[in-house]
Amino acid sequence: MAATDSVAATRKLTRDHLMSLEEYDRVRSGFRARVMAHKLNRRVAIGPHATLYFEDELTIRYQVQEMLRAERIFEAQGIEEEIGTYNPLIPDGRNWKATFMIEYAQESDRRTALSRMVGIENRVWARVAGFDRVWAIADEDLDRSTGDKTSSVHFLRFELDPAMARAVKSGVAISMGIDHVAYSHSVESLPEAVRAALSLDLAG
Repeated sequence: MAATDSVAATRKLTRDHLMSLEEYDRVRSGFRARVMAHKLNRRVAIGPHATLYFEDELTIRYQVQEMLRAERIFEAQGIEEEIGTYNPLIPDGRNWKATFMIEYAQESDRRTALSRMVGIENRVWARVAGFDRVWAIADEDLDRSTGDKTSSVHFLRFELDPAMARAVKSGVAISMGIDHVAYSHSVESLPEAVRAALSLDLAG
């Protein structure tokens, strides 16, 4: 089932939501195309090298199905372990959850940038028009930075209060950005298609 409303978008996965390996193999091509199209309105580029990929039930269900397929996992315990790993990445109606990626074409450029961007994952923000910035809560499962460099991939949570959520649902603008000494960029107003997609992650 597609995540077409806030209830579906914030639903946690169970085994009942997943296809068997055989079923998934039959529909994988079409399902992947559907997910890729869905993701187009859940991507926010902040400057030339940083991107937020906002997760929901459908994107995480796809990741779990792909992991089960790649690892040939069909036992109940293995499936439950994958679900337990990925379920925390689905928003719960009060927040947005995103995979944050720092991307450079050249490996040498990426290494240099990551050494300068220590702590950048804590300097990512979202702002609902009329409210203060909401700073990302980063990497709650494990620390992905050292004193020498940050990781190129982080997992972020933006926690919104009920008034912010109601404002988003009513159609107000959303801005996002990064405020770090080595990388400072912002998007003043998300495209309407992206704003609308993110509003479905919020209850109410």
